[in-house]
Amino acid sequence: MDSVTRIGVFTSGGDAPGMNACVRAVVRTALSHDLEVMGIRRGYQGMIEGDIVEMDAKSVSNIVQKGGTILKSARSDQFRTAEGRATAARNLKEAGIGGLIAIGGDGSLRGAAIFYDEHQVPLVGCPGTIDNDLFGTDETIGYDTAMNTALDNIDKIRDTADAHDRLFLVEVMGRDAGFIALNCGIGGGAELVLIPEMLSDLDEVKRQIRSQMSTQSRSAVVVVAEGDELGGANSVAAALRDDSSFDHVDLRVCILGHTQRGGAPSARDRVLASRLGVAAVEAFMEGRYNVMVGIQDGDIRLTPSRNVWGRKKAINYELLKLIELLR
Repeated sequence: MDSVTRIGVFTSGGDAPGMNACVRAVVRTALSHDLEVMGIRRGYQGMIEGDIVEMDAKSVSNIVQKGGTILKSARSDQFRTAEGRATAARNLKEAGIGGLIAIGGDGSLRGAAIFYDEHQVPLVGCPGTIDNDLFGTDETIGYDTAMNTALDNIDKIRDTADAHDRLFLVEVMGRDAGFIALNCGIGGGAELVLIPEMLSDLDEVKRQIRSQMSTQSRSAVVVVAEGDELGGANSVAAALRDDSSFDHVDLRVCILGHTQRGGAPSARDRVLASRLGVAAVEAFMEGRYNVMVGIQDGDIRLTPSRNVWGRKKAINYELLKLIELLR
């Protein structure tokens, strides 16, 4: 491992604001350690297809403020197969790449751990996902930006809900985790929040909405994580429309969707991504492989990759109490 002089960096899975800032930090930190850096485009799929380009300090100029990822991203069914991973390993060897830095979420780091086990390619991961659901880090790259994007939209929706006495069901991203929904619900003054981590009883949801709209005001905003067990905002809306007690309610659904992934990263995400990118290269230089760099209590921490994927990161249940208290 000491003979490694060239590393590869790639972004994988869903894009997240701040990925470019992390790529920039990785490239410039690696160059400062006299390591050559190759950018692998389109994640694992690009690795399989040999879509690899050399990177220098200039190639990452003026990207820290940009959303998305200059290295692109893609899902790769081929990499899920042993044959696909073997092809990727051969391409890395032919390109002279002796180690990898992966920026991505749960699925990306899971693939990285399997790749390490099968082909012993030294690898360090950086947590890049708007869902903030990775174990081993308090915050992931892109989460702060996505949360503030969603909150800005919820504030606007609140205005029109009040103006027209409407009930809005606002769906935010969070297929397996409710971090965005929970925090946006508190910040946006939502009357109710539905998240995957909380059992949702449809009758109780109806009761609470009726109570809010009759005793508090004639408008309400309910924030729904896309992975809520009731099936998301459209499913909840269908159930309400089938209930005659909601016939008088002007009900609308707003799905924020991929607006949460795009846009310039927040200052917090830019700083976090830069810290993690630098830390990933430093971990690599220290020979600490098959780990993810994360932030815990404000400090950089390394977590073995196998302890990251497949583990459920707990939400702060005290925040659920705030929803009930402040609504």
